[in-house]
Amino acid sequence: MYEPRKILETLNYIPPEILSAQDYELLAPDFISQDRFAYISGGSGHDVTLTKNQQAFAKLAFIPRVLRDVDQGSTTTELLGQRFKHPILLAPVAYQTLVHPQGEQAAAYAAQATDSCIVASTLSSMTLEQIAEKAGSERWFQLYFQPDFKDTKHLLKRAVAAGYRAIVVTLDAAIQQPSMRAQRARFTFPADLIAANLVDQMAASRSSSAGNQSHIFQSYMQNLPSREQLQWLLENSPVPVLIKGVLHSEDALELKALGAAGIIVSNHGGRTLDGVPASLSMLPAIRSAVGDRFPLLLDSGIRSGGDIFKAIALGADAVLIGRLQVYALSVAGALGVAHMIKLLREELELTMAMTGCATINDIRLADLTTESSNLSRRNEC
Repeated sequence: MYEPRKILETLNYIPPEILSAQDYELLAPDFISQDRFAYISGGSGHDVTLTKNQQAFAKLAFIPRVLRDVDQGSTTTELLGQRFKHPILLAPVAYQTLVHPQGEQAAAYAAQATDSCIVASTLSSMTLEQIAEKAGSERWFQLYFQPDFKDTKHLLKRAVAAGYRAIVVTLDAAIQQPSMRAQRARFTFPADLIAANLVDQMAASRSSSAGNQSHIFQSYMQNLPSREQLQWLLENSPVPVLIKGVLHSEDALELKALGAAGIIVSNHGGRTLDGVPASLSMLPAIRSAVGDRFPLLLDSGIRSGGDIFKAIALGADAVLIGRLQVYALSVAGALGVAHMIKLLREELELTMAMTGCATINDIRLADLTTESSNLSRRNEC
């Protein structure tokens, strides 16, 4: 047994205290230094949106059903023309060597072992090629547009060459509101931590911008793609391009019209602008706007298989797991991430069985209720 708050090295086994996927969040402070945990667990500002994300799930309740045949139950789902064994993807999370020396490679290996898709971050501490070596065939690359568009094109070329089957463009994080929690913990990035995919670009940026401090608006526009640049990517990428960071239905419709292959409804886990709505609360309106057949994913706030069920019931085709991925990585490395995915999938299957849903499509017709108002969405599985 370990002594709480003293172990900061990753275990090579699953602690007996881990009984649910969310337990990794409870145990993570014993494996991550206090300042790093504050940075990872905190949101922007005063954590208002961070709190809203989880509250949105908690406000919804399942309605169990009886006499439903789920003997042939399955979590199989289709996305972008591909068949997935379950609707759980590993979200792009930057700088994972903050919690484990193998970082994103360990997470990629866990994805391969569990037939899961990993979305590798532009800001990973391992190169996209190193991550691809450990990942399974289902791997996507999250792309931040670079100030020099030639660098953006080069990242796309590298990702396609490394076998990434989709590109995820993040649009909601051109700048980020600072985290009060991280600042109070005096978190700073280690001097040896790098964005491995951007070493050449960062060196050029330092040499060209020395002594020229940008204002907020200038910084925002420098890191945000223009409409023309995004249109070029959508028209020229040899793999599907999804857009992450959408909360408004009109933006979703515009991106669909521009040619996006899918939308990820996300507020960046509460890490961009504090005070925006929970991702889950915006999901139904966006699904209604883009139609039933348009690929729609969700991240932000998911902590259980039950949460995954709720997201799918409200319109998501699949979900991305961010913080839980990092917490599991810190506790038990690749083994922990694989175990976390296994637990999420089992929790999802249990919820499906108890609500009479044999398939992912059945979940989309399931009843949810808000206990405060006792109002339910009336549908039949």
